[in-house]
Amino acid sequence: MPDTSPVRDRATRLLRQVDPADMVLLAAVLADLAVLLPASVDGAGSPGLDLLPLPGILLLVACAVTGKSRPVLAGWSGACVLGANSVLIDFVDAPTFSTLLPETSFAECVAGMLLVYYCARSAPAPMAIVTISALVAAELATAVLRDANVHLLQLAGIGLVLLVVSVVPGASARQGIGDGALGTLLRQRWLLVGVLAVALFLDASIMLSELWPELVMAVPAIVAAVLALRAPNSPLRSAFGLAGVVVATTVLAVAVDTDRYVSFGGLPVAATVSGMIVTALLVRLESPCRAVTAIITLAVAVAAGTIAQVVTFIEPAVYGTGLRAELLNGMSMFAVLLLGISVAVGLFLRARDSERKTTVEAAVAEAQTAERMALARELHDVVAHHVTGIVVQAQAVRIVAEQNPHVVADSLGQIEHAGTEALAAMRRLVRSMRGETGETGESATGEQPAASGEQATTNLDADLRKLATSAAHGMPVELDVEVPPELPQEVARSALRIVQEALTNVSKHAAGASAVWVSVHGETGDGLPGGDSGGDSGGDSGGGPGSGARDLLHIRVADDGAPGDPGPLAAVGGYGLVGMRERVELLGGTLSAGRIDDGHGSGWVVEASLPLRGEGESQ
Repeated sequence: MPDTSPVRDRATRLLRQVDPADMVLLAAVLADLAVLLPASVDGAGSPGLDLLPLPGILLLVACAVTGKSRPVLAGWSGACVLGANSVLIDFVDAPTFSTLLPETSFAECVAGMLLVYYCARSAPAPMAIVTISALVAAELATAVLRDANVHLLQLAGIGLVLLVVSVVPGASARQGIGDGALGTLLRQRWLLVGVLAVALFLDASIMLSELWPELVMAVPAIVAAVLALRAPNSPLRSAFGLAGVVVATTVLAVAVDTDRYVSFGGLPVAATVSGMIVTALLVRLESPCRAVTAIITLAVAVAAGTIAQVVTFIEPAVYGTGLRAELLNGMSMFAVLLLGISVAVGLFLRARDSERKTTVEAAVAEAQTAERMALARELHDVVAHHVTGIVVQAQAVRIVAEQNPHVVADSLGQIEHAGTEALAAMRRLVRSMRGETGETGESATGEQPAASGEQATTNLDADLRKLATSAAHGMPVELDVEVPPELPQEVARSALRIVQEALTNVSKHAAGASAVWVSVHGETGDGLPGGDSGGDSGGDSGGGPGSGARDLLHIRVADDGAPGDPGPLAAVGGYGLVGMRERVELLGGTLSAGRIDDGHGSGWVVEASLPLRGEGESQ
């Protein structure tokens, strides 16, 4: 059964509203707290002096959150807060720590980059340049006031890189291409981006202590992070690529003689985190055999690299004979722990995927069953109507047969016609009782209305015009309707249901839609419209089986809206189109739904073709 837990639904709705930038800010604040809180109680210096920069850090984070809507005001406020906090730190001589920028905390660095990004993205160009300049000046003042022991060229190089990383995406978004590959990546994989960003921050903090030779380790760290971001699409390829990165990292570390990462297993933090992510995705997405093969390959590469670096850099003559064994023993236990955590997370996600798949399949089956039951009710209504007419005609014939025998021939013709129509309707609708299912490969985009189609009359044209004024919730609907004569009742009901479902989906899911176009026309099987010769078409449908082309009712509903943003953990939608597909296929027709770019602009289009005569009816 579908999961209807209110706690899980509430959590899902909350996660849909989460901004990835806010999550990265929160992670940076937690990283600062992880450094400041232990330092404040370590007994060194005045009690609580290490926490003195924290209020200024939180104010700067608040400015970054406000920058999404008011970038200029938030940028100037952030520059003032950063400068004032630096003056306070210099006045009381409070301790600070370095991350990407010297003597600048994680949260201050991230908040500054976001403020620059928001200014570049949405502030007027002159104000954006002035505000970004103020932020750069505030950071330079921070480096001076906090006594950053770093060369000016080094500070300028690091600051320039961070400035480019912040300004370029903002300028791209200003030009209208911010929703491209980068925007899609941030929306769909914001959790991975946040985790890897924190790992890269930690690596940058380690490398800043000495630019050479530690800085060369930035290359494998960045490559490993890129492979981890690609892992959801191809975990096996990313795993083998990451194994190669591990081997290259060992060769690079030995070649430039850098032992900074020996205590971390010989790998940058980003590479270790990337390995955990790739391992979890292997367990989640790949078959057990392929996952085990890739994980063993990755583990062997890590073990070999760690042993090589420990043997190279930990010399017994300098560190003692037992240090190598102690390091390798501790690293092996830590590696097994990380591997177990990664596998456990992968198994949990795999179980959740299986549960979600079962839930979706059950919901689809329920929607199909509900549609078949609705068709069964219509079978009763349609056939009962015709059979009632047959019974009434037969009773009338029996009464008047003795008095007026020639009436019998006319009545028998009417009875035959009514019986033929009843059999044709029954052939179309009785398939719903056989359990036949149509393809449900396309994702459903809306919920099936509770009473859709129940208000149908015998006039499809009038029903559609009435529906256009009620189902679109005030949105302009442009109708183009040419209904063929003698339209079968079950086809008319299905057409009305399809249009109703499509209009409901436009109201729910088409963000920014300004108009809807509804077209219902009679056509022949080769796609030629049959509206202009409706009378002839009606005659052909009664006695022209030799033409070889089937008469169809073509339905098209299009809008000019943009797709809604479901968020990173969006729940599965409704199953209205699944039911519609089931109905259309049971009637022998076709249905398609998707986004196209046509003369009305880029929007969502639902198209269906329903046969006006069942197979073999003309015979």
